[in-house]
Amino acid sequence: MLRNIFTSLRLTLALVLLTALSASAQGVMEFTETQFDFSNVAEGNMATHEFKFKNTGNQPVVISNVQASCGCTTPDWTKTPILPGKTGFVRAAYNSAGRPGQFNKTVTITSNAATPTLMLTIKGTVVDKAEMVKKYTPAEMAKSPKLVLDRTAVDFGKMETGQQPVAKFTVKNTGKSPLEISSITSSCYCVTAKNMPKPLQPGQSGTFELQYSQRQIGQMADVVTLHSNDITGADAKITLKANIVGSLTQQSMLKEGGAAVPFK
Repeated sequence: MLRNIFTSLRLTLALVLLTALSASAQGVMEFTETQFDFSNVAEGNMATHEFKFKNTGNQPVVISNVQASCGCTTPDWTKTPILPGKTGFVRAAYNSAGRPGQFNKTVTITSNAATPTLMLTIKGTVVDKAEMVKKYTPAEMAKSPKLVLDRTAVDFGKMETGQQPVAKFTVKNTGKSPLEISSITSSCYCVTAKNMPKPLQPGQSGTFELQYSQRQIGQMADVVTLHSNDITGADAKITLKANIVGSLTQQSMLKEGGAAVPFK
């Protein structure tokens, strides 16, 4: 009887020990900070901050997902396992274009660490770019990237509703630091940007396309704004023009031998 009791006690102690060892064998994400305040952000800039952490545990940490609280915040993170003693990052980028005012956004990290779910916070206030320009020092202005377009207007001429012409543009960075175009906005929901260039180093050029899908009839002119980290002045603007008609085929049928005839 005593032998059975001792055997049972040994098994219980072994299970407790194994459980304790299993619980202690985990990775630990130790962040240097869990929130960041951008203070003032010029509208149109991509406000980006990188949160760094160290794995202070005894097992590798694998981040399975990082979820932002809104579509205006784009996360990135270390995709490979972070070994004990090594460091990793979680990057949060807030697109301020068209979003004036205060913001407070979170990114939620899911991993196999001792604390499987962690939350990071970014906040700040998006202010008018023209107002921000007044606050920059001459040294900051001198170090800024500079966005230069090969043209600022395109006239597609006569086109019918449903057509989607594309115009190609060249942009060059004539400034002193990398140029990043964070987004575009337009005066209508009829412009789509394609093949936007990656950050351009000083002196580099890149190309992109704007697809025009205006469906309203008449002489149209829509302004497209390129939001970037160029702080030397107002955001660059491109005007897209066209004379929109219901049908080019119908218009050609209205004339016969130089005389106008009724359309049937």
